[in-house]
Formats: sequence, C-alpha cells, structure tokens
Amino acid sequence: MNIWEGSRIRLRAIVPDDWAKFHENDRDSEGARLSDALYFPRSEAGTKAWAEQQAFLGQQGDNIQLVIATLNGDIVGSINSHHCDARNGTFRYGVAIFRPHWRQGYASEAVSLLLRYFFHELRYEKATAHVYAFNESSVRLQEKLGFRLEGTLRGMIFTNGQRHDEYIYGMLSEEFKP
Repeated sequence: MNIWEGSRIRLRAIVPDDWAKFHENDRDSEGARLSDALYFPRSEAGTKAWAEQQAFLGQQGDNIQLVIATLNGDIVGSINSHHCDARNGTFRYGVAIFRPHWRQGYASEAVSLLLRYFFHELRYEKATAHVYAFNESSVRLQEKLGFRLEGTLRGMIFTNGQRHDEYIYGMLSEEFKP
C-alpha cells in the first residue's frame, strides 16, 4: 500500500510535463474565482517555468503543492498544504479540481489522504480551510469531511464587483475519520 494512493486517485509531486494541464485550467476564470483569484493571463512559457520551479522546489518545510491524478495517470487537480506550523501543530490546506472532474469525489479523497499524512505521520493536531462564502461546493465538502465552521471573516473577499465573507473551517486530529 502507498500512503499517497486512495481507491481512485494518487497524490504526487508536480513534474515539468504537467504544465499543459495547469495552463489549460488557467483559462477557467470561474474556477479560479472559486478557489483563489483571477490573475492576468500567463503565457505557455510562463506556465512551463512555473511547473519547472514547482518540480525543482518540492516541499518547503511541510508546505507542498501536489498533483491529484487518477490511478491511470490523468491529472484532475491539485492540493496544497500551507501555513504549516509544526510548533503549534496546525496547518491549512487548499484543493482545486479541474472543471471536467468536478463532483466526482476526487477532492474528498485527496483531502483525506493529505489529512491522514499530516495527522498520522507528522503529528499535526489541527487542519484549517479558508472557504469563500459563495463557493457552496467547497462549503459542502468541508462539512462532508467533518470540518466545523469556526468563524466568518466578514467582507474579506472582493470579486466580480462585490464583497464576500470568508469562512474558516477547522478539524482536530481526533475528529478525523479516514
């Protein structure tokens, strides 16, 4: 058994050849708005350089960005850990599934694999996820996984001409049910 493999997906490092899938996903403005922000268009050369940099950098402490791929190798999205604080045992994560693969269970499986590693191998005690209030699918994902709504940051996000709240979801290691 591979700890980075689930029943349908595996998490793996980004490699330079992944650039094309990420470049294609960059064209999905609504998907970008739901998970982060809209940015200026990036050239193919820019996306290639980004993928090469990600492949070269790998993890920074416990912060990492990984590809979510099906067991047959198709890239369906990415997941990352960030704001990792080993001293206090806390970290944040983010997940993005490419639009053709939405609502197929890939996000929940990927998050579960990441949580299992952080809670069972690295001894982290708490995971948090920041979710834009207008991203109803992400809200449902957090709740399905067992995260609890811990707070609301009012008016934190400005996109599409208006302000939106940001929700903070948290899960303690003892609440995790793989």
